[in-house]
Amino acid sequence: MMIQVVAAYFVTIFFAIMFNTSKNQLLISGLVGAVGWWGYLIVIHSNYSSVTASFIGAFLVSLLANLFSKIRKSPVTIFQIPGIIPLVPGMGMYKTLYAVIEEDYNLVAKHLFETLQIAGSIAVAMMIIFSLSTIFDQHIAKKT
Repeated sequence: MMIQVVAAYFVTIFFAIMFNTSKNQLLISGLVGAVGWWGYLIVIHSNYSSVTASFIGAFLVSLLANLFSKIRKSPVTIFQIPGIIPLVPGMGMYKTLYAVIEEDYNLVAKHLFETLQIAGSIAVAMMIIFSLSTIFDQHIAKKT
């Protein structure tokens, strides 16, 4: 499990480099991706579905990305976009397209539905954290 978390850390850093993230933000981006993948693995090993695990992983990524963006006074996307990459259901899309090529339309439906559920759970987790962050920021602004 630790090997996967370390791999997610480096994958996130490499994607952050591709997105031209500044050098002083790379380690934090890697940490965000590693924690998200760690959360995903914990949920998967607890015998929950990959949809639930992706939701928890994306929730952690978004939470940490928002937290670090406020601490570092940087855009949240610097941490969130690279951090979410390990959770993206690329294998599900591959299996879906492979089933299309094999003309096994039952498998197409199965893999496509699961992939869309995972992508949807990631989007919902990101949206929840964004909404909570906005509410929190508005609440703080009213107090000052």
